[in-house]
Amino acid sequence: MQLLFALLLLVQEPGAARPAPANAPQTPVLGVDEARSSILKSAGWFSRNQNADGSFGSGVIDSVQFTGFAVETYYCFHLAANSLAFCALSSLGSTKERDAELERLLTWLTTTRVPKRGNDWDVDASWPAVYGLHAMTVAAADPRYAAKDWQERIAARGMQFYALLEKHQEPAGGWGYYEGPVVSRRPTWSTSFTTGAAVIGLVRARELGWKIDSAVIARAQRYMQLCYLPSGAYTYDHSVVPRMSGEVINDVKGSLSRMQVCSLALARSGDPKLNPERIRSALRAFFEQHKFLDVARMKPVPHEAYYQVAAYFYFFGHAYCGQLINLLPEAERESWHQKLRAHVIKVQWEDGSSIDFPNMKSMQVAGTAFSILALQAGVPGTPVW
Repeated sequence: MQLLFALLLLVQEPGAARPAPANAPQTPVLGVDEARSSILKSAGWFSRNQNADGSFGSGVIDSVQFTGFAVETYYCFHLAANSLAFCALSSLGSTKERDAELERLLTWLTTTRVPKRGNDWDVDASWPAVYGLHAMTVAAADPRYAAKDWQERIAARGMQFYALLEKHQEPAGGWGYYEGPVVSRRPTWSTSFTTGAAVIGLVRARELGWKIDSAVIARAQRYMQLCYLPSGAYTYDHSVVPRMSGEVINDVKGSLSRMQVCSLALARSGDPKLNPERIRSALRAFFEQHKFLDVARMKPVPHEAYYQVAAYFYFFGHAYCGQLINLLPEAERESWHQKLRAHVIKVQWEDGSSIDFPNMKSMQVAGTAFSILALQAGVPGTPVW
């Protein structure tokens, strides 16, 4: 009888669920209360670490991993991380202290200089353009900044970030952060996940009535569609014949976080193929193969882990996963959020911060912000990020 049972397991259809080993680790079930406690710890870390100018972290080189980059890049990381911090903190409940923190941060975001391309190959200015625009759309919809003066400042800065995005959209339709095979004023290389993050902010800006060229969004949407593979993965960047043999980055296991942001971006931009089953498939892969994100987290060399997963995809992926869950019918969401909470809270540091790529203050700011956004997605009544 035992032999027959074993043979039946072997002939199950591909992808069919199989019984978990008796000693398999169990994912803890964490509810909304645990999420709120973790969020408050993260918010406390931000409160204790705000700079006098309203920003968090620093815009200087503070990690050997990024020696050799353009000097401008460290400022770009600083500005992008602080834009994420604004998105995260503004999603929390209003208190006198938090509102003051946010106003100082928004003042800095709307008055600090607009970033520039670092040099011929370093186009990391894409990151503050992506998240700076997103932060301005969040601020524009926040009733705390409904006054005419604030709205004008927010919209003006938002359109400056948009102009930078338009300037750096490559001919194929996407955005990247390094130059491609040809050095030109308009970059010639892009990635699926940078493009996805950009599209989400662009769609929000267009919904606000800002003068966003719909053709910019359409080109970016098409770029992500071309990156989609039958496996459900999204290639790192678009290639006519993507590399697929062996342990490669374009495997589902290497695409876990890209699947979340690109699926969300395509859904938000109106792709009719992004149906609930496509969303469920991306979520199933994320949690079933999560160990590849666990292994990669805190690796000091980008893409050194299995399937070339980089450490800094950890919190990035979880933040977009939280929003992707919320595109499913409401009755399904909580069970997915419980899984997400477990993976975010388990790596939170005692001081309330979170980091996935070591030794960089900007990554600590961004990681903590992403963790708040991931958890807030499962808290009822939280605004859409």
